[in-house]
Parts: sequence; C-alpha cells; structure tokens
Amino acid sequence: MPTRRAVTGRSREPRARFAEELRSLRAARGDSLRQLGERLGWDWSLFGKMEKGETVGGPEVVEALDQYYETPGLLLALWELAISDQTQFKERYRRYMALEAEATSLWHFAVSIVPGLLQTPGYARELLAAGGLRGDTLDQQVEARTGRRELLAGEAAPQFRTILSEAVLRSPLRDAGEWRQQLEYLREAGERDGVTVQVAPFSVGLHALTNTDVMFLRLTEGRVVAYAENGYRGELIEETSPVEQLQRAYDSVRDLALTPAESRKFILRLLEEVPCDPST
Repeated sequence: MPTRRAVTGRSREPRARFAEELRSLRAARGDSLRQLGERLGWDWSLFGKMEKGETVGGPEVVEALDQYYETPGLLLALWELAISDQTQFKERYRRYMALEAEATSLWHFAVSIVPGLLQTPGYARELLAAGGLRGDTLDQQVEARTGRRELLAGEAAPQFRTILSEAVLRSPLRDAGEWRQQLEYLREAGERDGVTVQVAPFSVGLHALTNTDVMFLRLTEGRVVAYAENGYRGELIEETSPVEQLQRAYDSVRDLALTPAESRKFILRLLEEVPCDPST
C-alpha cells in the first residue's frame, strides 16, 4: 500500500487543492474520466466536475476514490477541508452583509459587472441566470439582490461611491430594453444626493485593481473594512495593513477616472447607442 502523503500541495485554497489532487491521482493511474466512471460505477461527468472544482461531490464517492487510488483518508481529509472552506466563505459573506447594513459610507470599484446596489431587476435576473439559477430560486435571488438597493434610500442612507470600469458598460444584456433601463438607472443614481458614479475608461490602461472588485465599508466607530472579490470567490478583509494597501490602489484609480459629470455624459452617449424599442 502506498505511503499516505501529507495534506499539503501547490494550491493553498482547499477546494482547488482537492481538485488538483484528483487530477494528479487519475493522471498517475492513466485513466480517462470515462474509465474511472466505469470502474467506480459513477457517472464520469461527476469526476470531471470535481476535477474542475465545480463541485466537491459527496463523502461516498470520495471514500470510493480513496479506496481506488489506495490513499486511505487523504481525499476524504481534503474534501472535509474544502467543505469547511465553503462554510467559512458563507459565514464571511454573511458577516460582510451585516457590516454593510451598518456602514456610514461605502466606496466601490467594479471590474466587469454593475454593483449589486445599483442593479435593476432585469440585469440581476440575466446575471444570476447566467450563473445557473432557475425557477423559484432565481426569483428569490433576484428579489433579494434588488432589495439591497433600499440600503441607499432614505435620509439615513450611507454615502456611496462606485467607480465602474468601462468594461462594465460595454457588457450589455441580451435584451436591449433591459440594458437601456440599467444604463438609465445608473445615470439617475449618479444624480442623487449621496451617490457618486464614476467611469474608469479603457484609456487609463492597467492599474492596481484591474482584476479585482472591491467594496470598502466605513463603520460607525471609524474603522474601515474591505470585501475583495474575483470571479471565483470573495474575501472579507479586516486587518488594517491590507485594507490600507487596497485603499491606496483605489485612490490611484479614482484619480484616473472621469469626473462624476463626465461619467454621466459617458453613460448618456452609451444610451444613444442602444436601439430603442420600436413599439414605444
């Protein structure tokens, strides 16, 4: 029986580490995904999704893999770490939402999508559907997403600033009418007291936030926390030093962005390019 390897590896992210180990073990055996499925009695596509990190599977299939690869307990341990990491992620996001609700001001940078606080129902629906949501779950998530806009309503609303990469405004919805509504909502939001919308055009070139969405929250005691997000995961950052580093990056992008007035004109020009509904 092979010596059990330590639970370490190239990736420091548990879910990616688990997927990486699955790929490595299968490659060492020389099995195709179909062959693996036939030998273990599971649909081979499940193993493909596990190796891509799209799912972590269940304990039964992981135990079967441990037995097949003669790695007693290794994969199950990695699986438990991956599951724990997902739970921790959800807890961190729930904590972020609680902090967002009590923040006195928020400032944000968007890489490719409209921030949730400014999404229209049509935009939220297409975005969430693209992520695989359907039916009642989709309806509930759209309602929850657009309900967050209430945070910016009323006399006690926090100050909010967002800087939108031009890529956000160059990624239209399939429905031109819904896209027009989203652009109009952004333009109108930028005219509200307490809301500032700026555009960082492509001409600013590469910068420190090129691949990172980030939201800063100033809390009632004056402390600032950040929530940084990419296409695969998000991270709540509360330590002073990394938050300050992100703030410096944000400030440099804000200095390069169009002014709020120029940004409104930019959005208006884009609105002129969106086809009008001939029935209106």
